[in-house]
Amino acid sequence: MFRKRLSILAAALMLTTAAHAADKVKVGFLSTLSGPGAGLGVDIRDGFNLALKHLNGKFGGLPAEVIVADDQQKPEIAQQATEKFLKKDKVDFMTGIVFSNLMLAVGPAVFDSKTFFVSANAGPSQYAGEQCNTYFFNVAWQNDNLHEAVGKYVQDKGFNKVVLVAPNYPGGKDAMVGFKRFYKGKSSEEIYTKLGQLDYAAELAQIRAQKPDAVFFFLPGGMGINFVKQFVAAGLSRDTQLFAPGFSADEDVIKAVGAPMLGMFNSSHWAHDMDNAENKRFVADFQKEYGRLPSLYASQGYDAALLIDAAVRDTKGKLDDKDAVRKALEAKRFKSVRGDFKFNVNHYPVQNYYLRVIGRDAQGRVTNKTMGTVFANHADAYAAQCKMK
Repeated sequence: MFRKRLSILAAALMLTTAAHAADKVKVGFLSTLSGPGAGLGVDIRDGFNLALKHLNGKFGGLPAEVIVADDQQKPEIAQQATEKFLKKDKVDFMTGIVFSNLMLAVGPAVFDSKTFFVSANAGPSQYAGEQCNTYFFNVAWQNDNLHEAVGKYVQDKGFNKVVLVAPNYPGGKDAMVGFKRFYKGKSSEEIYTKLGQLDYAAELAQIRAQKPDAVFFFLPGGMGINFVKQFVAAGLSRDTQLFAPGFSADEDVIKAVGAPMLGMFNSSHWAHDMDNAENKRFVADFQKEYGRLPSLYASQGYDAALLIDAAVRDTKGKLDDKDAVRKALEAKRFKSVRGDFKFNVNHYPVQNYYLRVIGRDAQGRVTNKTMGTVFANHADAYAAQCKMK
């Protein structure tokens, strides 16, 4: 009789501790929605919202509640918003951060709370390597990757003297490292700017003095817009070829700068002219919804929402079963707008990277055109350092 009571008690305990399906999915969307970097956060948000519209406002069949906050590109603001998401709102997922320094600032609190962060942009080397974490997934890339692709192309084309320009923050430092990992020619000058800087008179004077064959720059958002405008206005484009990762040469920058960007080369893992059904729908509907071509940031926001949807669906909404959610995220059972990719052991993508050139399309618009593949199934350089717990 005593044993029977114990078995009944054990069964009751199992029922109370078993994972239950949530009645809705709460997502904390934290991004840069004001200041020089706002265009990037807005594109991620718009791509995310378009995916949610395609999903009829649900993740995995459950109603979605998306709580949006502007980090203002300030670590302390990002930390405050994150604390609210985790303690007051009790979100199931977080996403949206643009800049790596902000991701590094909020990461510890997010991971300690056992909340999954699906990055739609920031991909710091720290979280790809020794600080990799069970609760961090990146649907975009590792910071170095697009820069590596440009470095390889510049190397293959025989440019012998290149000036490198990037902002002085973790993403900028990763950019320099990534480019030089595959470019073995002469780097005549490495120029670090302030994050958010908009006047480049001093840097352009340095470039003119060096007389390089090419300039590689990574200046996201309004920084890149101003740099290209000032570079061309200074007459430097007549003798020096500009190269950039897609971050500094995508549709947001092209829309603001226009014709001066013609002939500029850049790298990306995605392009609006990719020929697959998911991408065609995404590009067409994004233009209808927002009246502009999507950028790579928008494509990443879209994919982040699809990954969350797949994880909720595959776990049947049992979001308190963290191990099951992790396995569902790792499985990546959704069709990306960039085509196929898979997660490496560090939860960063293994995927293709492409060369693009800015020209005019059939409609006369200044835009990117995909030229070819630089890397196929490319993994980041830090995955071997990741010992996932």
